[in-house]
Amino acid sequence: ILYGMNELGVTPDKPYKKSARIVGDVMGKYHPHGDSAIYESMVRMAQDFSYRYMLVDGHGNFGS
Repeated sequence: ILYGMNELGVTPDKPYKKSARIVGDVMGKYHPHGDSAIYESMVRMAQDFSYRYMLVDGHGNFGS
């Protein structure tokens, strides 16, 4: 997921992108087995209590 975000140019200094765009790109290129696992993993990366550091900056109604 992080590699796919980097390939899309999603960096902290750029505007936010829709999560469906990231999930679709990752699913199309790297993980063609459904979108729910990708989205749930991305949501966990945005939660400050799941990992030691937040890896994804969730914006808006992210993960609820």
